[in-house]
Amino acid sequence: MNLPTYDQLPAMAGRPERHSWGVFGSTDVLGCLNLLTRERVVEAARLVRSGKVFPLNWEMEIPDPPLFNRQPPAHHILSFGDWEDDEIANWNTQASSQWDGFRHVRAPGLGYYGGLPDSSHGVHHWARRGIVGRGVLVDLAAHRRRVDMPPLRMDEADAVSAEELAQAIDSSPSQVEEGDILLLHFGWVEWYTGLDARARGALARDLRFPGLRPSEDLLRLLWDLHVAAVAADNPAVELYPPALTPPPSISPGSNSFAHYALLPLLGLPMGELFDLSMLAADCEADGVYEGLFASAPLNLKGGVASPPNALFLK
Repeated sequence: MNLPTYDQLPAMAGRPERHSWGVFGSTDVLGCLNLLTRERVVEAARLVRSGKVFPLNWEMEIPDPPLFNRQPPAHHILSFGDWEDDEIANWNTQASSQWDGFRHVRAPGLGYYGGLPDSSHGVHHWARRGIVGRGVLVDLAAHRRRVDMPPLRMDEADAVSAEELAQAIDSSPSQVEEGDILLLHFGWVEWYTGLDARARGALARDLRFPGLRPSEDLLRLLWDLHVAAVAADNPAVELYPPALTPPPSISPGSNSFAHYALLPLLGLPMGELFDLSMLAADCEADGVYEGLFASAPLNLKGGVASPPNALFLK
C-alpha cells in the first residue's frame, strides 16, 4: 500500500496536528488495521514452526486494586440446579489487558478518528474483522541491558524516547515491517507480579510507570513504520504521569499525551497491559522475535475498549 509519510500527512486547518483522516477512506473505522491484508496473514501463518503458543491476556482480576480509579470486577457464580453460569458485575473492559478503541479518546477540539461521531466507532468493527498478522516483539528492557543503560524504573515515569525506541527496533533480531503488530516489552507485568498487596495499593494511589515519551518524533516514528497496531505490557504504552504543562493538549510537543494523537488523529490501535512475560523470555532464549499474532476483541456494538483475547504463535 502506498502510504504517505508522517510529514506528508495534512495538518488540521490553522493547527499543527497532522492526521491520517481519509487515508483509508472517508468513512473508515479500522485505521491502521486496514494494513492486515490477506497476503500478510498468509505470510504470518508461515512463521509458526515450533507450535509454541503464548496467551497475552493477563488475569482479569489484576491489577488489584485497579488503576486509574477503576472499580474491581465482581465474579458471581449463579447456580441453577445441575448447572451454573458466570456473572461479572462492575467489569471495566480497560481494567486489565485491553485494546483502546477509537471511542476511548477524542482529540480535543477536533473529535474522534476520521472526524466521525463517536457513535460510528466501536470495538465490534474490529471484532467482526479480527486482528491477525505478523507480531514482532521489541524488548526494551533487554535493549537497555545490551547497551549498558540503567534499567527501567518500574515505579517512575521513566521515559523511552523515540530515538531509544528506534535504536531498539533497529537492533532487534526481527525487523519491523509494514502491517506488523508491534509489541513492546518493558518488563512491567513481571515487576508488578512480584509486588505484595501493600505495594500494589500504594502504586494504585500514586501511579507512576515507564513508557514511551510523547513527542512529534514518536508520532513520526510510529506512523512511518506503518504498523497495524502497537501494544505494550505497561498500563498506557506511554509513560505516566504525562508531562502536561500547560494543561492537556494534543500539540505534538514534549508536553503532550500521545493518546490524543495516536488514536483519534493517526488511527493507530493501542494495546495496554498485555502479558508479554513468557513470550519475552522465550524470544530471548531462542532468538526468534516474530510470529503469528491473533486477537479477537469483544463483539460489543459501540464498545469503547476490549480485552485482546490475543495469542502469539511461534
